[in-house]
Amino acid sequence: MTLNDLTVDFSHLDRNALLDDWRWLIGPDRQAILLTAAGDAFVQDATDESVHFLDVAAGKMQPVAPSENHFRSLLGDRNFVVEFFVPRLVADLKQAGCVLGAGQIYSFRRPPVLGGEYALSNIEPSDIAVHFSIAGQIHRQVSALPAGTPVGQIRIG
Repeated sequence: MTLNDLTVDFSHLDRNALLDDWRWLIGPDRQAILLTAAGDAFVQDATDESVHFLDVAAGKMQPVAPSENHFRSLLGDRNFVVEFFVPRLVADLKQAGCVLGAGQIYSFRRPPVLGGEYALSNIEPSDIAVHFSIAGQIHRQVSALPAGTPVGQIRIG
């Protein structure tokens, strides 16, 4: 499996607008530079060029590299790729017949933050922009709730 199998092309989308529903977490100066097929994003800070990993399922972001050059070097590190691109999951989905089309990314049918399982049966291809928009809105709405709070209603704009 190559890096091309583990990433999705989003050149047809507006990089500046793609993560608008995540601005509450990532801030105004970060934009996507690489999207994983598994539904996550690497974002770069325009002010200091650092690269961060946006874990969409968890609704969290973490720094991964101080510069784009350092990030590019990490893409050759097997352990980094296994940790952040989850090739086993992507391979299992493809083997199960769940194949991405153009403009799609893997997405949870029912997000884990709303009680969905981390299971192949809960993952499906989704439009890239829709995936990031809905997940960002859901995580924003539940971000201030104490852990374990039952969620009765989510509004998607």
